Amino acid sequence: MSGLQKIRNGLPGTDFPDEFRQPYCEGGSYLNGQPNPYSGQCSANGAVGFVPPAAFRAANVSAVVGQINSTTCTVAPGETCPVHGFIINDPGAGYSTAPGVTISGGGGTGATATAVIGNGSIIEIAVTNGGSGYTAAPTVTITPRGPASLIAQTDAAAIMKTGVMNGNLPAPLMGFDEDDEFFLTLTNVGMIMRPDLFETHTVHFHGYPNASSFYDGVPDASLAINIGASFTYYYLAPDAGTYFWHCHITPPEHLQMGMVGQLYVRPRQNRLPAGTDTYLALTGSGTTGTIGTTGGPGQQGDLRTACYSSGASNLRFGFTGTPTADILCSTPAPAADSGFTHAAGYKYVYNDGDGSTRYDIDVPLQIHGFDPNFHFVGMTFNPEGFSDMKDKYFLLNGRSYPDTITTGAITTQSSDGMPRPSQPMSSLITLSLSGGPGGTPQRAALRIADLDVSEYQTLASLGMPMQVVGYNAKLLRDQAGNNLYYTTNSITLGGGESLDVILDACAVRGPAPTYTCTTPMPTGTYFLYTPNLDHLANDAENFGGLMTEVVVTP
Repeated sequence: MSGLQKIRNGLPGTDFPDEFRQPYCEGGSYLNGQPNPYSGQCSANGAVGFVPPAAFRAANVSAVVGQINSTTCTVAPGETCPVHGFIINDPGAGYSTAPGVTISGGGGTGATATAVIGNGSIIEIAVTNGGSGYTAAPTVTITPRGPASLIAQTDAAAIMKTGVMNGNLPAPLMGFDEDDEFFLTLTNVGMIMRPDLFETHTVHFHGYPNASSFYDGVPDASLAINIGASFTYYYLAPDAGTYFWHCHITPPEHLQMGMVGQLYVRPRQNRLPAGTDTYLALTGSGTTGTIGTTGGPGQQGDLRTACYSSGASNLRFGFTGTPTADILCSTPAPAADSGFTHAAGYKYVYNDGDGSTRYDIDVPLQIHGFDPNFHFVGMTFNPEGFSDMKDKYFLLNGRSYPDTITTGAITTQSSDGMPRPSQPMSSLITLSLSGGPGGTPQRAALRIADLDVSEYQTLASLGMPMQVVGYNAKLLRDQAGNNLYYTTNSITLGGGESLDVILDACAVRGPAPTYTCTTPMPTGTYFLYTPNLDHLANDAENFGGLMTEVVVTP
């Protein structure tokens, strides 16, 4: 649960390790008002419940004598009343080696035990000699035997308390780079309103090429997390594009409850050295030389991303003969080198090789809808009628117009008196005619995802055409390298689909490699909205729904 300060402002909640590995608190307290015992080492954007490895947190252990469920034993003929076992009330933290265990008092003698640690905490106390004659539970003293451990710990109570009170719609935004190794820890904190529901949860990266089916989040192929438990997922980012993530337990219900968020992977092309020919960086298959030069290394030299327009990669193990068509290639190279070179600060939606997906501003747009009747039935302990579900509220990033254009985070006071942002992401799009490279008009990458349960959704943009460059995290390009982008004023998505759309403050641009703007858009306010009129209202009561504004400034 890192990056909460970023999440509340609508930014990707994925942090670098030096940010993540800090305790999260504000003013000595967690956002839920609970005191933070680690407030002397706070960061504005770290991990909830993180306990820095600065010193020991002493473990607390109780002994059990006689029988397993008894704390006292009356000495009788034939009974020895030994120490039978131990209860770990607090596993402590900071132990680099197993601490010493001393047993005293309780009227008996001879009991000894050893501790077993894991990740710096005690996970077991093993009886080596039960002793005899104990008429009451003896005192257990835990004594460190080595320096404080450098292994980080987490405070489960802080995670539970903060997690319960900080739910967002959509769920936290994730954005990371191609080739990143990404670790995501899911903690199931349960529900305040329905504590009777012992429901499990998972994280499913929709359409994403997982490192293993074990991390897919579909419980049939992996696993699910019970209330009070945590599980860490591992991902390797091999393919750039726009994805999304959601819980895969009873998906219609849990999607309605807001367990769905945005996810995008930034391409390698962003990280090229300035002045590099993007075509040669994409088509290079060598192992030596300079990237972006003929014969130098590039995407084709990587087994995960090699993609030949004339067939499959000949780098695969045991390859012989003529390559066959590689229809699963996610990013074919352009048909020809346009001469486009990367400049410092340029961002792209895909590894396009020709600069055609370059943009300036990221705009994640999560389309969502929900049925209040379905929620009411669930809240009143009645079975939900999935076949009767019909959305009546339609949302962009958790908000309906005009809240979609409110900048910053909208907060609501929770039951503990603390204000919390429940819909942190604005959908307002602002493009400057002079804010792009060299004072040129800006381009926005609309990363549009729809995980609506019961409806198709349409967004229209009158007066400012949209260029669709990607569909379901795949560049729109055929295997011969021809761009299949199309310009439209209306796009439609079904549940489980994503689109990458370029919104340009320039009405007419010249060809590659410069893409010079010849006709800028007039300044003013444009609208991105749904033409489905029943989706432009909040439960047919008032104006709202799927609409936001695009503001073009000088």
